[in-house]
This record gives sequence, C-alpha cells and structure tokens, in this order.
Amino acid sequence: MARGTVPTAVAVSTLDVCEPASARSADHYRHWGLTHFLLDGHHELEAAATTGRPVQLLSLLALGEGLAGAEDHARLPTLRTRPRSARTNGM
Repeated sequence: MARGTVPTAVAVSTLDVCEPASARSADHYRHWGLTHFLLDGHHELEAAATTGRPVQLLSLLALGEGLAGAEDHARLPTLRTRPRSARTNGM
C-alpha cells in the first residue's frame, strides 16, 4: 500500500431482498441487504481503514443462499454501478 498498490480482499456474499415486516408499516420499500463474509484480506482491510487508503473487494455471490431470487441477482450488477445517492430509490 505504501508503494501505491491497491490490495484486494476476497469475500463470499449473500443477497437478501425482503418486504416490510408489517402491512401497516409506512415503509413499503423492498429492503436490499448485500452481506460480505471476508475470507482473505483481513490485514489489508485493517491497514486501509487505518491509513484511509482504498482496497478492492472481490465478492463471490452465493446464489441461492440468501433471500433473493434470480431476478434480483440479475439486477445487482446494474444497481451497484449507480451513484450511492441514487441507490436508495428504485430498489
């Protein structure tokens, strides 16, 4: 990292897409949860957090392990390219 390289961490990930818990809730949005379980790169992530430098994450999505369907998995790459502020709408 001191030489300007960007290290890569590896994770297995699950995608959960859930409806509101209550039909009476004012929140009628679908909730998306992309959870990463870090397999390798613990030290790289700690160093990046400490120094404020970037790190890449290679995420292997475990299809069929979360609460999302195939159509949600198919949408994920496009949704991840949207600016962070735009991700709260249309998911």
